[in-house]
Amino acid sequence: MTAVDRDGAAPEVNGAEAPATDEIEALAVDGLRWLLGVARETGGGGLGWPALPSDPRPEPMLYSGTAGIVPVLLEARRHFGDDVYGDAALRAARSLAVAAEECRDDSLYFGRTGMALVLRAVHRELGDSAAAAAADRAMARVRSRFDGTGWGELFELMGGNAGIGLGALAAGDPELAVLAVEPYARTAEATAAGVQWAHRRGVGARLHHVSHGTLGIVYGLAAVGGATGRADLVELARAGAADVVARDEAGPDGFLVPHSDPQYLPDLIERHSYGWCHGPAGDAQVFRLLRDVLADPGWQALADRCWHTVTHSGLPRRLRPGFWDNNGRCCGTAGVLALACDRMAERGDAPDFAHVLVADLVARAARDADGARWSNVEHRATPSLLEPRTGWGAGTAGIVRELLRFVRLSDSGDPYYAFVWPDQPVVRRVTVAPQATESIRPGGTDVVS
Repeated sequence: MTAVDRDGAAPEVNGAEAPATDEIEALAVDGLRWLLGVARETGGGGLGWPALPSDPRPEPMLYSGTAGIVPVLLEARRHFGDDVYGDAALRAARSLAVAAEECRDDSLYFGRTGMALVLRAVHRELGDSAAAAAADRAMARVRSRFDGTGWGELFELMGGNAGIGLGALAAGDPELAVLAVEPYARTAEATAAGVQWAHRRGVGARLHHVSHGTLGIVYGLAAVGGATGRADLVELARAGAADVVARDEAGPDGFLVPHSDPQYLPDLIERHSYGWCHGPAGDAQVFRLLRDVLADPGWQALADRCWHTVTHSGLPRRLRPGFWDNNGRCCGTAGVLALACDRMAERGDAPDFAHVLVADLVARAARDADGARWSNVEHRATPSLLEPRTGWGAGTAGIVRELLRFVRLSDSGDPYYAFVWPDQPVVRRVTVAPQATESIRPGGTDVVS
């Protein structure tokens, strides 16, 4: 088996040229083969995936389980024209229909809303009417469990109102979407520059980025407000974004905001991150949305500053323990690749940095007779290389999805996904001059000294 060593080291990548697209595609096929190999049979002919192969039972959630794997199966079916992947998605929908009935969580990434979106996608792509009916039942259940303010302890994008609002909007229920995000108007906390929110009841720290912080709420407000003509929600989104922009520590060329203030879980989290969850790779996605909703190119300038910081941070090299330990979509390299491909399609960016990211993912893959998968690193543990995960957030599914998109974009220019993720704006092609880029290589200088 070819793999990185126990400390997460991988062969040096010079960034000059990505592997050929047929090699990347073959790696994606191996990743899909590994995913199909670790699937579990469920009742009624269903199929499910555990978050880790060693886990005793399947996990249904969008973030780390079955619901997050179905989108890559739909992606693979469309990409390769192979119904093997569609058949697996249909079987997975059977298990998700049951899980959506039994789930105690209503959120986008951890509960019923995410499962409903995936079931609806299975209906759209594969014509499965049972999946559509299950999705309708699930969203009706979500609506019934609203307590007047929210759906539980979390109050942000991944586990709370903002994500449920985005899910309802994607499901074609703008009334529920508005119901979900309106509570942010009465819970906003005024700051010197705008507004912010607590991501969890009773917590003193305020988080700033997409996954659990202010910008995730901003995304929900802007998307729902823009789609429903609610200017008040859009203006609240603007105020939230203003608070985060005022916290920037890397201007004028870059954009870098701390994880949280005061620092949340200081022993576990670095002050600054660079990925989708808590860093500029995710911030840029919010600024892309605000650019579109507000028809204001100034937000694109902020997205460009985010990209400057990402490409000068040193990632995907692991420059120090804890700096860049993940390959995945949520907190790692695949999430940065998603933004790189967005920029190639929208802004005419040269593919230099996307090549660096893909080459690093190729180098870090573990491949054997069972297929391909990726391990993240926990530098405080021995051995530090963790068990490979299956799902979207930190596992193989999220990586394979971005590799397939990179191949399509490289070969035919097609940047679109089979399943539109509710917190990643759809590419809007614009006519711009190709960006003049330096030859970007991993290990560049951080914009913050």
